[in-house]
Amino acid sequence: MSQRTTAPHPAHFSGRQPHAVQKALGLLEAVAHLGPGTSAKEIARFTDIAPTTAYRMLNLLVADGFLVRVPDLSGFALGRRTAELAHAAAETSPSASLHEIVEELRDHTRFGIHVASFAGGRLRFVDHDPDHEIIAINLLPKNLHANALGKIMLALVSGHAPEPTLPRLTDFTIVDHDALRTELQGVAFRGFAYEHQETRLGRAALAVPVRDEAAFVVGGLYLQGSAERVRGDDDELVRFLVDGSARLAGLV
Repeated sequence: MSQRTTAPHPAHFSGRQPHAVQKALGLLEAVAHLGPGTSAKEIARFTDIAPTTAYRMLNLLVADGFLVRVPDLSGFALGRRTAELAHAAAETSPSASLHEIVEELRDHTRFGIHVASFAGGRLRFVDHDPDHEIIAINLLPKNLHANALGKIMLALVSGHAPEPTLPRLTDFTIVDHDALRTELQGVAFRGFAYEHQETRLGRAALAVPVRDEAAFVVGGLYLQGSAERVRGDDDELVRFLVDGSARLAGLV
């Protein structure tokens, strides 16, 4: 009787697949940065992996429990096995987590404090203040010219430019490109951004950049409150945010 050769299970990576492990880790990192619901097309673009290869490997990662599909099947999210790895890594790390640091900052101010990521060219909140709603949250990623976080992206992150048309959200919104260019130059010079009723009347905000280990801007620390109390010339409040963002370096 001839011996039967057992073929490798198709739901597992083979060591003979060139760079398979690196690509798989890159896909997991992309989902972690871009957030739940990210589509396969967005993941492929973020990782610079051919779409057909990305689709196949994403399905393998789902089969092995490292990723899951979101309920409407429109995209992917991190799975149980990835969460277990992250939890194990956190237990061995002596440094404070992003959330712990931000919670400490919130204990020292009456305003709402939030953290955003700029990964993948998208403005996405990664830590919300549970006691303060982010006013007009859905408008912020789509109107970078009209909010402090968007101005940080446009002024300090390479590859980002204002849209050809700048929608007017309120009477205070900057809709002239020359005026916005001057505003962004000021942001780059000062190192912080201010919005005054530009997205929503009665609301104002300050934002400072958050950097990674290589000092690249990867996110922002955002403080939002009433227009009467949050001012761009409040040096003490700006210094509070700058000091807070320094503690978040490498955590976003």
